[in-house]
Amino acid sequence: MTDKLVVLTTVDKEDLAQALAAELVERRLAACVNILPLGASIYRWKGQVHRDREYLLLIKTSAHLFNDVRDTIRELHTYELPDVIALPIAVADENVLEWMASMVRPEET
Repeated sequence: MTDKLVVLTTVDKEDLAQALAAELVERRLAACVNILPLGASIYRWKGQVHRDREYLLLIKTSAHLFNDVRDTIRELHTYELPDVIALPIAVADENVLEWMASMVRPEET
């Protein structure tokens, strides 16, 4: 098991996806953010079923930065309750893991 995560979030506008991705990378909270094009989201919100088109962001980061990533998403997002879900990276190429570690802020000691 590594200390790396992929954090998932969705947004409804491409410009928001681009801005959020850029901000996370510029703040060194993410090594990389992949933006996947519009997909269908079906969900229940406030008693109603919704069907929307959304962009999916795959945010590659370290576990110690999760709270900062989450807070940045909340700060910039337009949704009342943005998805912020983290999946652990169990294994990965060691060169990729080293690159990720070098691209994000180090853990404070």
